[in-house]
Amino acid sequence: MSTGRMKKEQLRVHIRWMIRRDMPEVLQTEQESFEYSWTEEDFLRCLRQRNCIGMVAEQGEKVIGFMIYELHKSKLHIMNFAVLPSYRRFGVGAQMAAKLISKLSSHRRTRVTLAVRETNLAAQLFFRAQGFRATRVMRSYYEDSGEDAFLMQYSFAGDTADDNDSEAVNRISQFEES
Repeated sequence: MSTGRMKKEQLRVHIRWMIRRDMPEVLQTEQESFEYSWTEEDFLRCLRQRNCIGMVAEQGEKVIGFMIYELHKSKLHIMNFAVLPSYRRFGVGAQMAAKLISKLSSHRRTRVTLAVRETNLAAQLFFRAQGFRATRVMRSYYEDSGEDAFLMQYSFAGDTADDNDSEAVNRISQFEES
């Protein structure tokens, strides 16, 4: 089956804890990725919290992606996730998502969740390809634009939490790849 475009080579990246000197490259990725981007203060406010973790994806000495997530009792919640636009579709985001998913276990944290803007189809499709599913529409979720968000969730095998949400019907749950 041909998709009509050449498959890009997969880049191997090193994923490590975010450190203070990564901030300029993280901010660059953030600003190139989002219309409503986080400021340095937003990052620092989040990362100062005890349950907030920052990680970066590095190619050589260059930071080309990052993720910020919160640790909760039974889940990990992605607060922010981006790959530098020129490095997208090389498997960088998939490696970052896999790193997060590998932190799940059947007896502790069994889910990864995140909110995705209703208009961010690329992110919806990316996370869907990583095994996430849209479970709920959160009306007027974003203060900056008033936009709705989809709550997307990846569940560890055997996790039954939030199964009552599996009946959610929305555009992303109805999307089928041809």
